[in-house]
Amino acid sequence: MNFVNPTKGRMDINKMFQDIMEFVEEDRNSNYKLMVGTDSQPGKIICFVTAIIIYREGNGARYYYRKFSNRRIPSFKQRIFMEANYSIELANQLLEKLSKTGRKDLNIEIHLDVGENGKTKEIIKEVVGMVTGCGFEAQVKPDSYGASKVADKYTKSMTNII
Repeated sequence: MNFVNPTKGRMDINKMFQDIMEFVEEDRNSNYKLMVGTDSQPGKIICFVTAIIIYREGNGARYYYRKFSNRRIPSFKQRIFMEANYSIELANQLLEKLSKTGRKDLNIEIHLDVGENGKTKEIIKEVVGMVTGCGFEAQVKPDSYGASKVADKYTKSMTNII
């Protein structure tokens, strides 16, 4: 699984996690949020992008993303649940790495591309329930910028799929 940081380029999950930890260690007095969000763009195939953001509250952030494709998904609802599932899978991997470092202060938020407006409003409770049932905090639009802004930015083009 390869990730891209716009400044540092391609990296595997271990290098990405190391970079996140180095960013956190630069300023131990700050508060941090670790966010994971996935968005998708339908077409002949579906482009999925999962974004990971480490946000130093009030003082910058770094983000990473991975881009991959999947065959067409039969329904819109199924695609939204797949987005959530991809985010949960990656969040679990990050949580495992965090537990090995002893960093229990970095909670992981899952950013969902659902909101009160549009067709996703009917499935908000189901998707949020899926995320919270897995032990993560869920954010929805307009607060789910990890999915609705960062990941969304990279779903628009199928070029350079990782």
